[in-house]
Amino acid sequence: MDVILDDQDVDRALDMAGAVAVMKRAFLARAAGEMVSPPRSAVRFGDKGPLVFTTGGTSGTGGVAGTRINHGFGTSNASQVTIVWSVEDGTLLGAVRGQRLGDMRTGAIGGVAVDLMAPRNADIAAVIGAGRQARTQLEAAAAVRPLRQVRVYCRDADRRERFAAEMTERLRVPVNAAPTPRTALADAAIVLCATTSETPVIEAEWLAPGAHINTVGPKGAGRHEIGLDVADGASLIATDSPDQVVAYPDGFFLPEVTRLRDLATLVADPGNVKRGSGFSLFCSTGLAGTEVLLAAELFRRIAAI
Repeated sequence: MDVILDDQDVDRALDMAGAVAVMKRAFLARAAGEMVSPPRSAVRFGDKGPLVFTTGGTSGTGGVAGTRINHGFGTSNASQVTIVWSVEDGTLLGAVRGQRLGDMRTGAIGGVAVDLMAPRNADIAAVIGAGRQARTQLEAAAAVRPLRQVRVYCRDADRRERFAAEMTERLRVPVNAAPTPRTALADAAIVLCATTSETPVIEAEWLAPGAHINTVGPKGAGRHEIGLDVADGASLIATDSPDQVVAYPDGFFLPEVTRLRDLATLVADPGNVKRGSGFSLFCSTGLAGTEVLLAAELFRRIAAI
C-alpha cells in the first residue's frame, strides 16, 4: 500500500472550498450516469454491533473505486477507514483513517446544497448542534456564502460557547451562542441542523420566510430532528441519495418521498432550481462514493506537496 493518511493529513492538504468542488464533480458524475453509489450495507457481529460498508466511486475515465468502513462496536473508540483503488488498472492508491475525511465530505455535500438552494443573498446562518458535523456544515456554508453573522444553539451552554469561540476564530465571522433555538433562527436565511436528536429541534413558525434548511441528523420514521411542519412548508426538498432514502430500515421520516429531488439533477441543471415561496430543505443521507472521491483528491494533493 503506497499511502496511509490520517486526520492530520486531511487538515494539512484539504480545504473546505476544495472539498465542495470535489462534491460538485461527484454530483455531475452521478447526473451523467458515471457515479456508482449503492445504499450502504452492514454486517452484524452479534450484540457487539455492526461493521458498516459504504462502497462506490466513478466508472468513467480516470475513475476510482473504494469503500469506507466504520464500526458500531461502541462510541468510545469510534474509527473508520476509506480505501481507494484505480478502476483503470486496479492500483491500490491508499487508505485514509480517522474521522476528519468523512466529516469534511458530509459538510461539503451540505455546502453544495446551500450553494444551489439557499437565497443568493443569504448572509445570516443558524446552527443547531455543536458537534463535528455542525462545524463542517458551517465551514461549508461559509465557503459558498459571504456570511456576516452566525448563531449557534445546543442544549449544553458550555459547548455552544466553545463552538462560538472556535468557529469565530476559524471563519473570521462573528459566531454567537444563542440561549434558545428560536433566538438562533431569528432572520437566519441558512439553517444547519446537525444533532443526534430523535425529536424535532426546530419549528416551522420559528423560521424566517424563504429560509433554507440542511438536516444532517436522524431522519428515520418516528425518529427525526426535523418536523413534518418544516417539510410541509418547503417548496423544494432534495437529497443527495434517493437510493439511501428508500433503504432506511424503518422507513424515511417523510411520508411522501416522491417530493424529494435528486441533488445531482439540480447540480447538473441549476437553472431548474425553483424555490417557490416556501422553505427549501436538504436531507443529507450520505451519497456513497463521495468519500472515495475526496480521498482520491487528498492523495493527489499530498503527492504534490
